Amino acid sequence: MGDRRRFRRLRLPDSLPASLPGLSSGRAAELLERTPSAPGFWRSPVRGVRFTAVLGLVLLGGITLLFVTGLLSYAAYNPDLNPVNDKTPDKGVLGFYLFAWPTGPHWLYRLTQGLHVTVGIVLTPVLLAKLWSVVPKLFALPPARSVGHALERLSLLLLVGGALFEFITGLLNIQLEYLFPGSFYPLHFYGAWVFFAAFLAHAGLRTPQAVRVLRSGALSGNVPGDALASPSPAEPTLSRRGALAMVGAGSLLLLVTSVGRSFDGPLRRIALLTPRGAAEPGPGPNGFQINKTAATVGITPAETGEGWWLTVSGPAGDLRFTREQLLAMDQYSAALPIACVEGWSTSDQRWRGVRLKDLAELAGYPGNPPGVLVESVQRSGPFRRAALRDNQVRDPRSLLALQVNGKDLSPDHGYPARIIVPAAPGVLNTKWVSRLTFGDL
Repeated sequence: MGDRRRFRRLRLPDSLPASLPGLSSGRAAELLERTPSAPGFWRSPVRGVRFTAVLGLVLLGGITLLFVTGLLSYAAYNPDLNPVNDKTPDKGVLGFYLFAWPTGPHWLYRLTQGLHVTVGIVLTPVLLAKLWSVVPKLFALPPARSVGHALERLSLLLLVGGALFEFITGLLNIQLEYLFPGSFYPLHFYGAWVFFAAFLAHAGLRTPQAVRVLRSGALSGNVPGDALASPSPAEPTLSRRGALAMVGAGSLLLLVTSVGRSFDGPLRRIALLTPRGAAEPGPGPNGFQINKTAATVGITPAETGEGWWLTVSGPAGDLRFTREQLLAMDQYSAALPIACVEGWSTSDQRWRGVRLKDLAELAGYPGNPPGVLVESVQRSGPFRRAALRDNQVRDPRSLLALQVNGKDLSPDHGYPARIIVPAAPGVLNTKWVSRLTFGDL
């Protein structure tokens, strides 16, 4: 009873009247105590600055890694090379860091994008727990005590809104890759910059305090003046250590059921929560993961059958080659994976075909070939045309692939010919190639 009487004597927020029309001040105070703005509304004994500090420091490292690997993923598309690669043409100064994406190591994009997606999935329980731990502050009154306080609340709004937006759009794109056809890139790119700006401001203000809180004592106790701890906590059913263990277990479960889409063997078979997990798409040399099938994009056998030819353009003019003529050229092999923006990847597959630099020489560029614009038989959809840099063309592992793992490409893997380039995002490994235009891009 003592705690309840003391709680009822709490002063009403300055921004609210001492009484409401038709109610006594005591009755008004009692009603206000039942709203989310009242400190006693939130009664979980788990909440506290120490619990929140642990989650915050985990997110500090994790979200920084997400941001860096996300920027690397954007750079891997070489958006400053050619408009066909650039899905955020109005980025302005936000593209200040872009650089020529390298071709080595050949698993580079597989690593960076696999980390980006896996860490994002694993951090989801941590983010939700962190938002739950600070939700009382979102309802605190008055909404602004000063200009500085108002700016801080605004940064929190951007932080919470940005975090939810980035995680939700990212998770939906992993699960339903065609939900944001073409629009996912600008949505996620610009949203990331807004969110990370708010994140940096918040981290700069709160990280020193979080470190001090964790150094001050055991996790189970409350810090004097703890603004997140309930003034009248309910009976505990779970300790703070137990709550953190539950969050960690959730993250571990998501890791085990998602990371396998980047590996072969048992881990892929239990990747239940991500596409391109579980069973491979059929047996045989072409039995590895596919991004888009020929049927999905409307590729017909008539377009890729005996009447197909490849046009190679450059200073030597337009040259045409049938598949038989390409097979008669010097053939080279390269063991390379396919890695996609959704985070899935294959193991190294053994590709065989004509080197891009040899085709550039036929087009009239001996020695140091320039970049190339690749066009597909595919008539609609993103990345049916893609540009590759000169360093990608020069790499001896960059092929116009005609076979994989000792057999002809299947229609879904790009028959009669596809591009395969080390360390490039999967969408730049164009399938059903119809034209290569070498020159300044």
